[in-house]
Amino acid sequence: MSADSQEIVGSENSSETCLEQSIKGSKKLSNYLVGSMLTIGGIGFSLAALSSYFGKDFLPLGNPSTLIFVPQGLVMGLYGIAASLMATYLWFLISVDFGSGVNVFDKEKGSLFLSRKGFFKEVAVEIPLKDVKAVKMEIKEGFNASRKICLRIQGRKDLPLNGGGEPRPLLELEQEGAELARFLGVNLEGLVN
Repeated sequence: MSADSQEIVGSENSSETCLEQSIKGSKKLSNYLVGSMLTIGGIGFSLAALSSYFGKDFLPLGNPSTLIFVPQGLVMGLYGIAASLMATYLWFLISVDFGSGVNVFDKEKGSLFLSRKGFFKEVAVEIPLKDVKAVKMEIKEGFNASRKICLRIQGRKDLPLNGGGEPRPLLELEQEGAELARFLGVNLEGLVN
């Protein structure tokens, strides 16, 4: 359900002087499934709470009108409100396509242009290519595994090109990092935690 997760979809436009990568945002199947489940659950819990309060069955399943409103119906109502709020937030992220964008490496202009969709505006960063010192792969295995490609930039913190999200296959990540390092003419560094 990670909405801030990003994934590089692939090189849409690549030539000897320009490399363009599309970044996938929050419009993912997993977010649609979780949003649907939260919506159904929120409506179900809210209807169960209302059935408990009014003494009428608003749900076709079970017999929620027999529940005692305090504390059972009240708690179900709170669960319904919480699920509905989370579903609303997730559907908003999906509608905005939060985190989607593009990476453009342009040798002619000598610049790297990164663009990502935020909540209410687009975030754009432009960095001179001469400041890029290396392409770095960060691989963290274990319970909270992550695999990222970052740029090591002079005078700044490492700049991630793809977000966390679901870990991609190591071979795919390595090929992508090697292609980018070859295009930029810098070293490829690897880091395993």
